[in-house]
Amino acid sequence: MIHAGEDPRFIARRIAICAAEDVGLADPMALVLANAAVQVSEFIGWPEARIPLAEAAIYIATAYKSNSAIMAIDSALSDVRSGKTIPVPDILKDSHYSGAEKLGHGNDYLYAHNFPGHFVPQDYLGADRTYYVPNELGTEKKIKERSQPWRDALKKIRKKCENE
Repeated sequence: MIHAGEDPRFIARRIAICAAEDVGLADPMALVLANAAVQVSEFIGWPEARIPLAEAAIYIATAYKSNSAIMAIDSALSDVRSGKTIPVPDILKDSHYSGAEKLGHGNDYLYAHNFPGHFVPQDYLGADRTYYVPNELGTEKKIKERSQPWRDALKKIRKKCENE
């Protein structure tokens, strides 16, 4: 592409897209590096721009891959497009106006930062739906390990609510 005279912005754009689309959350630094390559290549121009673009391309080519973020956002958008919208739970609705308490807005909201680990098992979605499903590679494996106890706690709460 470089030898053929391709615009460096096109090359940088493709690298950034690949970082977000193909590497994703398996290695979030890929997008940071791609963005840096975009900025540096714009700043320094040819012929030196080939170096940060090559660095980003190599990093992204050798990084773990995941499309879980794309799958999550596409699944959520599909629900919205098909009319499967979920109302905002009352606990998340604005409670900073007169009469909000009577409507149940903000009632029983638990501020996560006041709890150990800054997590509280409270259902903010209001439906048994999962959009983001992390894979087992790279950083995403750590995200999965960290979030699994949260998901388990939410399942318990939903089951408890179903049984009441």
